[in-house]
Amino acid sequence: MRGTDTHQQMLFSYVSPEARVPQDHPLRPIRKMADKALKELSPVFRELYATVGRPSIPPEKLLRSLLLQILYSIRSERMLVEQLDYNLLFRWFIGLSMDEAVWNHSSYSKNRDRILHTDIAVMFLRAICEQAEKAGLLSDDHFTVDGTLIESWASLKSFRPKDLEPPKSPKGGRNPEVDFHGEKRINDTHASITDPDARLFRKGKGKEAKLAFMGHVLMENRNGLVVDRRLTPATGTAEREAAISMAAEIPGDRRVTLGADKGYDAKAFVKDLRELTVTPHVAQRVKGSAIDGRTTRHHGYAVSQRKRKRVEEIFGWMKTVGWLRKARYKGVEKIDWLFTLSAAAYNLVRMRNLGLPAPP
Repeated sequence: MRGTDTHQQMLFSYVSPEARVPQDHPLRPIRKMADKALKELSPVFRELYATVGRPSIPPEKLLRSLLLQILYSIRSERMLVEQLDYNLLFRWFIGLSMDEAVWNHSSYSKNRDRILHTDIAVMFLRAICEQAEKAGLLSDDHFTVDGTLIESWASLKSFRPKDLEPPKSPKGGRNPEVDFHGEKRINDTHASITDPDARLFRKGKGKEAKLAFMGHVLMENRNGLVVDRRLTPATGTAEREAAISMAAEIPGDRRVTLGADKGYDAKAFVKDLRELTVTPHVAQRVKGSAIDGRTTRHHGYAVSQRKRKRVEEIFGWMKTVGWLRKARYKGVEKIDWLFTLSAAAYNLVRMRNLGLPAPP
């Protein structure tokens, strides 16, 4: 018998969001790991808010929603709030009931300024790494470092001489006509009026110059998890400087190895690593390599050269799923915050795929 195509909606529902999410849904272990990390950050959240006054939006719910934005490639906070209004899966993940009202999209901007200067994203990443370490997923001895370009939100037309007034559109519009062909433009004399922190940079020969930032990650070689990160202005030495900074913060006083591509094969960089008790497993240049036979003769060097290429999986995921190919914010601090949270989201997905037992 054919059913009737009725459009009458039920007024009440007696099924909770928890019951509607399948027990084997991939978000379930991710939520448990995220909840455990957020619970450890509860004392930090308590310090950020006053003890009296009107209750605010719980920061745990805001951070869970931002994780969803990264995991599901939602390109704006307006679209995220729209999804939170009717998506039962998202409501369940954040902890919203069926009838609970969703906050305005401007709440993210207001609260981002509050948590931006407290390194909440860094603490969250470290809490996730602690769970991986307790599960035996992290290597204590072998690491890889690499960097990637993150294109700025600013356009090349905004890259103007520092001592000149910005051009005005003859028709009164917001997008004036700019002809910079044949003009020599360098970072010393020019800056973007849209995002002054962005720098004009070219990744290599034959590549076009872009206004960009540079993201760096330190990956452990056992399972390819991110254990540290940096976001810096794009310069020719930023990768090596960030690598030294992250290598210096590797815990413990034992000797470790650090894999990297040919861009890190520089005498000063190799010397600095050796002073930090770090063995430089850097890919050798064809000519003038700073890596000699005392490093390449060991079997571990060949293993590091195979493992180091997995770092591209991290950048590929963050740029496609996490929408970090082009920055959504302006300024190093805000992009660094998003870059760090994206690294934590990648770890959560990777740990779920590795079958990490969900915390109680």
